Amino acid sequence: MQATPDPSIVRLDGPWVHRDVSANGILLHVAELGEGPLVVLLHGFAEFWWTWHHQLTALADAGFRAVAVDLRGYGDSDKPPRGYDAWTLAGDVGGLIKALGARRAHLAGHAWGGMLAWTVAALHPRLVSSVTAIGAAHPLALRSAVRRLAVLRRGSQTRALGHLFRFQVPMAPERRLVEDNAVAVEDLFRAWSGPAWRETADFRASARKFRQAMLVPGVAHSALEYYRWAFRAQFRGEGRRFTDAVGSRVSAPVLQLHGEADTCVLPDTARASARWAGPHSQPRIWPDVGHFPHLEAPERTTDALVDFLKSRGPQASSK
Repeated sequence: MQATPDPSIVRLDGPWVHRDVSANGILLHVAELGEGPLVVLLHGFAEFWWTWHHQLTALADAGFRAVAVDLRGYGDSDKPPRGYDAWTLAGDVGGLIKALGARRAHLAGHAWGGMLAWTVAALHPRLVSSVTAIGAAHPLALRSAVRRLAVLRRGSQTRALGHLFRFQVPMAPERRLVEDNAVAVEDLFRAWSGPAWRETADFRASARKFRQAMLVPGVAHSALEYYRWAFRAQFRGEGRRFTDAVGSRVSAPVLQLHGEADTCVLPDTARASARWAGPHSQPRIWPDVGHFPHLEAPERTTDALVDFLKSRGPQASSK
């Protein structure tokens, strides 16, 4: 595994097209496939656009324009020193939708990407046709769970998010993420995955890709800045403003897909997110699936996503 790979190594071959899109003052790398209503796919921590490779092809086959993006600081997107707060990240996604020539888009996000999708729907509601949150909780549900279960007991959301607190110190977390060819990334994926997937060749092949992407210069620091803003904002005015901004139910329909074996974002925290998803919305909790439903159970995830999007009708035009 190359120690300091060029960012272009994330431009993996496939039926999709790679390109750079100028949005919100930075360049974002995307992989795009298909024509039809726009679906923007937002990855989570220690991932990159490729985490959606199953869904890209399936969405295109189902008649959608699927665009998987490397978020700010990841993959082959720009890695500026600032802008890892929720406001700016939501602006990145909103700017991307506009730059892609669409008036609205369906958003599907995993983990951090799911929280970001929920945030964009709250801050830029006119741009969002629907939200699909996979292995993710609403930002305020996650905050509430951490505060309510502040004792580090087994099975608490606070303990499950122990990495968030470890990531707050400077420099050392970056070194730990990349040492030994980013083996820490594979360790986290193994800890958060369901037992069936983590023993497969597919898990090992996926982990190799995510480890190599973490070694791209600047990615480790950028990825950790997401966590640092989220923690420090709780003690600042911007955190209170963010709470007010995302505190109401979003107007867009919401689908939640979650694994019962998720040890990062616990199923109870996902269930608690339903209050921000609108009436009659409950997460689908799948047994034997961990934190990565889109990778662990790709066909099931894709079928649920496509059915949900088709039920919304032609609400997001690609023009």
